[in-house]
Formats: sequence, C-alpha cells, structure tokens
Amino acid sequence: MFGVSKHDEFRVHSFWWFQAVGWGCFYLLSILVVLPYLQRPSELGYQGIEALVWDQGLMCLCGFFASLALRVVCRSLVRRDLSWIGLELQAAGWSLAVGISTGFVAARLIVAKLELVDVLEACAKMSVLLFLWSNLYFSIKRSQQQEQERASLLRAEAQAHEAQLRALRYQLNPHFLFNSMNAVSTLVAEGDGLAATRMLAEIAAFLRATLDGQAVHELPLSQELVLTKRYLAIEQARLGDRLRVDLDICPETLKAFVPSLLLQPLVENAVRHGIAPLVEGGKIAVRSELRDSRVHISVVNSGRRHPRTRALAANTTGIGLTNTAERLRTHYGPDHYFGLEWPATGGCQVTVEIPFRTSSNGTGGNTCAC
Repeated sequence: MFGVSKHDEFRVHSFWWFQAVGWGCFYLLSILVVLPYLQRPSELGYQGIEALVWDQGLMCLCGFFASLALRVVCRSLVRRDLSWIGLELQAAGWSLAVGISTGFVAARLIVAKLELVDVLEACAKMSVLLFLWSNLYFSIKRSQQQEQERASLLRAEAQAHEAQLRALRYQLNPHFLFNSMNAVSTLVAEGDGLAATRMLAEIAAFLRATLDGQAVHELPLSQELVLTKRYLAIEQARLGDRLRVDLDICPETLKAFVPSLLLQPLVENAVRHGIAPLVEGGKIAVRSELRDSRVHISVVNSGRRHPRTRALAANTTGIGLTNTAERLRTHYGPDHYFGLEWPATGGCQVTVEIPFRTSSNGTGGNTCAC
C-alpha cells in the first residue's frame, strides 16, 4: 500500500527513544494494574512486591527483545506493495509466531513449575502485545511518509514557483536589450556618436546591475528605484530634453519589498509609447504612497489622449505589461491590483497595488505596517 525509501527509516536515536519510553511506560502500567491484587496473592500468584516487579520486568524485557526481532519483519513489510488488509494479516501471522516463542521463554523464566495454562496465557498476551506494537510501528511509518510527501509536494510547488518567476524575470532582459540596441542603432545612423556611446555605457551599467550576482525575485523599493533611474538615464541619453522625469516617492514605501524589475517595464512602456512618438516629448511621473498597509505605485506619462479605456486594458498584449501582470499574479495571487487608465487629459496611467511587507516572501517572514 505504501513504500518507503532508505531515508525514510526511523533514525536510530528516535527508534531507541520510542522503544525505551514505550516499554518503560508499559512496564509501569502493568505494575499499577496488578498492585491492587497484592492484598490477595492467591488470586494472581504474586507473593509480594518484589515478585511482581521481577515477573513483570521479565515479561517486558522479553517483549522488548521480541519487538526488535519483529521490527526487521515490519520494516520489510512496509517496503512491499501490500494493501492494508494484507499488511495486517502478515503482521498478525508474524506477531503470533514471534509471540508464541517469546511467550514460552517468558513463562519458563517467570513460573517455576511450568503448566500448559501458563504457557498459553503468556503466548496469547505476548502475541497480542506484539501485534499492537507492529500496528504502532506501521502508524508511525505511515505518518512519517505522509509528512515527507507533504514536504516533497511543498518543495515541488516552491521550485515550480521559483522557476516561473525566474523565467518571467529573464524574459524582460532580451526584450529590453532588443529595444535598446535599436535605439543605439538609430543614434548611430543619425550621426550622434556621443549619445550612442553614452547610451551603451548606461545599458552596460543597467545589465550589470540586473544580471550580476544571484537573481532575487523581491527587493526593497529603494533598490528598484536605483535600477529604474539607470533605465531612465538610458532613455535620456537617447531623448535628451524631450524626456522629463518626476519622482514622487513616499519615504515610508522605500523599505517595502516589491517584485524585482517591477518599474522598469512600466516606465519603458510609458516612454516608448507615450513620450518617444511626440516631437515635443513629455513627462514621466513615478509615484508611491502607503495607504491602509498597502503600497500604491503609479507610472504616468503625458502622452496624447488615447481612445482606449480601462475596459480594454485587459487586452493589452505588450511583453512588458503582460509579463508584469503575470509576475504579480504569481507573487501575490488575488491579493493585488494592476490596472491601466487613459485619463481624459491624455497619456496613460499604470497603477499597482500590493501588500506592504518589509521582508521578502522567500525569507518566510512578513512584517506589515499597522
């Protein structure tokens, strides 16, 4: 019914701890059960407390060593693909066999003048006791296996989650690099070698910051803003005075953890579709604030008035926006908001709302501001 790997076996110290405590408790319980009858020794055959302690001790000692032999059998049974009934039948048979031999030895040690009734009683007690012991062994093994299966499932889910986030994050770099190289190519074709050189230097710095070292899926907003400013420097090298930037960041939100590269694709989308097409250029505004223990981030561009509305935002197919929406779903599930609006005054506004946390999900701790 269930199998176990080599690593699923009881650790040595755990098994011996269970053995010692279990048989010790059984020994004390057997003495406490018989103590009331010491005033009537003829009923049970005990002649005093010394005899009771000795006889029960011998019985438990025999059971202790018998369970060690039965452990080898039980360990072999749980490795086989048996139904629960089959496992119980096998355990009953082996418990009976080991119980009869152990009961005979125990009766011979305890009773000076051995009689058949003493042997049968000892064998029956020992067989039942060992059958209960084997069931306890199976229950613990099954509980361990279920716990390990849950842990394996959680690890598999975490690995899948990690792989999805990593794939989505790395999807952004080729997209960004492709667009940036096109921009450099345009500057070279226009004969603006100085701007092209400056832009290549900024691109190298941005890629070094995003690709060097271990990739993280969340980081403080303060660090995300550093990356965003690097990207804006790249665009300003291309657009010059046509691109104006306004950062309005609430200091309380700087320590909030956000998905890495959250702002860059939003800012890139605003620049390329809202500012770059305009001869006169325009302004990019990045704002953040803390409301009701949630971080609100918006990226607004002052582009032309657009006929699309919020209802059409869900149909947006751009790589940057689609990627951001998917990463937010992966990070926060339903506990986030991601929306696009086209104000009547023109341009586009992207709004992100996420829980305020001062530690990454990957570290396991969430500290919320109340």
